[in-house]
Amino acid sequence: MHPRRRLGPSTGRGVVASAAACLALTACSPGTTSIEEHDLSGADRAACEALVADLPDTLAGETRAEVEPGGGPGAAWGDPAYVLTCGVPEPEDYEPTAECSVINGVGWYVTDDQLTDQSEDATPIALTRTPYVEVRVPADYRTEGIDRALAELAPLLEEHLDEGVPCL
Repeated sequence: MHPRRRLGPSTGRGVVASAAACLALTACSPGTTSIEEHDLSGADRAACEALVADLPDTLAGETRAEVEPGGGPGAAWGDPAYVLTCGVPEPEDYEPTAECSVINGVGWYVTDDQLTDQSEDATPIALTRTPYVEVRVPADYRTEGIDRALAELAPLLEEHLDEGVPCL
């Protein structure tokens, strides 16, 4: 069994945004973030819509921001923005023995190549819930907000999403 990895500053390791996440997010206009939509089953789309409708007005002290498309499968908070996207695919490099950071009962997977630099963005994916959810966390929030944001989101993910794959 592998030890659980903590995503916050106590590890001394950082998380770098994956190339796919960077391509998925582009600014539409100042203050608006684009959320990439993925092919979802009817049930997954309904679960994502219910989750997004129930997301808070603030996350880790940051105010909810506009996203494009409105009513899409995600939300954003702050500037730079925390960006949640529901219905993302399973990471290609995920293996059943993958290590996760479990925060408030939700296992967040981060690729090994993202665990190197605290000055870069992080893109943890909640693989223990399905449809999968990723949260892009700007480097500005790495030392103070990443664990707080994921902890605040966990109860809503557990409420609206089914069990996903196990993480160690």
